[in-house]
Amino acid sequence: MIDSSGLTIHGVQELKTLIGRETGVGPWFTVSQDLISQFGELTGDTQWIHTDPVRAQAESPFATTVAHGFLTLSLISRLVREAVDLQGDFRLSVNYGFNRVRFPAPVPVGSRIRARVDLNALHEAADHVEIVWGVTIEIESAPRPALVAEWLLRKYY
Repeated sequence: MIDSSGLTIHGVQELKTLIGRETGVGPWFTVSQDLISQFGELTGDTQWIHTDPVRAQAESPFATTVAHGFLTLSLISRLVREAVDLQGDFRLSVNYGFNRVRFPAPVPVGSRIRARVDLNALHEAADHVEIVWGVTIEIESAPRPALVAEWLLRKYY
């Protein structure tokens, strides 16, 4: 098991040796009410379960506010970058999308989350490499993860 200091990978050749293996685990990141509220305002999703702590405490099955699933998803770039640092002669990275995304558990306000990253596949082309990351966003001390996804990232030369 890899610790939460992340992993630096030097180039595609080194990355190839990690296919099918856990590649990195990032540090814990706290999901604050301020972050949740800002995300709600930015996206227009201001449902009380996310943005009204008093009502959430009284009416929510979680007894507190919870992060938007899409907020957790939007943090993938940051959390994966903290878990895996891929060095190389790349001129740019492009988010190519997802093959799968699931939200098995809610993220209560104040929770700490982190990325656990596997390298599922690697596809090489003349001008880029396509990386298929298996990403699990863990919630500290929770039995189920907040998010499980297969994320495609392209690194162009």
